Amino acid sequence: MVQFNSLLIIFLILFLVRSGTQLLLSWINVSHLRRHAGKVPEVFDGMVDQEKMGKITRYTADSERFHRIAALASQGFFLAALLSGVLPFLVSKIGLWEPGTILEGLIFFAVLSLASNFFHIPFDLYDTFVIEERYGFNVMTLKMWVLDLLKSTLIMVLMGGLLLWLSLSLVVYGGELWWLWAWALVGAFELLMLWLYPMFIAPLFNKFEPVDNVELSQRVHALMEKVGLRAKGVFKMDAGKRSRHTNAYFTGFGRSKRIVLFDTLLASHTVEEILAILAHEVGHWKRKHLLKEMLLLELISLLLFYVISRVLDWPLLYHTFGFQAPIPYVGFFLIGAWIGLIGFFAQPLQAAISRSFETEADDFAVVLMEARGAMRSALKRLAIDNLANLNPHPVYAWFYYSHPPLVERIERLNRLVSSRQ
Repeated sequence: MVQFNSLLIIFLILFLVRSGTQLLLSWINVSHLRRHAGKVPEVFDGMVDQEKMGKITRYTADSERFHRIAALASQGFFLAALLSGVLPFLVSKIGLWEPGTILEGLIFFAVLSLASNFFHIPFDLYDTFVIEERYGFNVMTLKMWVLDLLKSTLIMVLMGGLLLWLSLSLVVYGGELWWLWAWALVGAFELLMLWLYPMFIAPLFNKFEPVDNVELSQRVHALMEKVGLRAKGVFKMDAGKRSRHTNAYFTGFGRSKRIVLFDTLLASHTVEEILAILAHEVGHWKRKHLLKEMLLLELISLLLFYVISRVLDWPLLYHTFGFQAPIPYVGFFLIGAWIGLIGFFAQPLQAAISRSFETEADDFAVVLMEARGAMRSALKRLAIDNLANLNPHPVYAWFYYSHPPLVERIERLNRLVSSRQ
């Protein structure tokens, strides 16, 4: 039975503060947007009319409201599972059926993952086939959605199960320094995924073909040569069979590195705009943002694994949530719950670091591109095509946004371009 003690009180306070913060931020963001619904930002004059502005407002409000409800439902489901005693009951049944710490742990997480996936299915369906379809983005069929779910679940079972099995094995057989070996294992796994994803995982969901626009392909390669970057190729992804959202990205690691352009992006942007978007992505590579992020994450990960090793055998952690004695795989789950909760409050710092990287990449793109206005027009087109919120509340953007708000971003580019002319 769950023990009502100081540790549980702290957990519940943090849990409620997090949920309250999410609700408050969502509410002030939508309220701010509605107050400015009739005001088109000056930098979008001539591109966004009142009808389009109204559609952006409705899409943002509907999406925000739905995701707020989905988040609260998910948190309520998690808290109910944590406090109801169902988890100790599950552990007791698994122990009778399949004794053995590692195998018990695999079954424990498999059951929880399956339950979580089933719980989220109605929300995913509503988001795709109601919200996204209402605003003209979704083109996915139900059959395709089911196939995606099955494939992603299989990948999660295989890759996640392997990582969990190795991690639990290190806890059992790795001695006092198991946490150091586990940290190295997770880091190696992340690097492996950077290589595997573009080569083997992404093609399970989408078709990747060389860009058939000869002019664009040649200019992309010239751009890469100009900055001394080598990529395996420039590929068009058939994103349009699922959604009308537009995007482009670099992916891969080492020789698997490649440039990917959504077919929807190719259809709606000029060659100059696409090159500007790619120049921005090149800026991330040249400024070593991925490497910096990985180093920071690895340092945080090392600290977290050390903390986990210190509290994994802490009896109070288990007694608080109804377990009779320390169990390594249960400890991973409970500590993960705490990390997720505390990590929410570190989100503004993470967002601020990401925004600084995005600003550096914008600066790099402006310097690299001879057509100075291409980056600004590309951002405007991306915003319009994706019905991006043009008037986010400053506090909401500070807390969540990984990119500077679009209007601020474009205004800054205007100043930067003017200063270079």
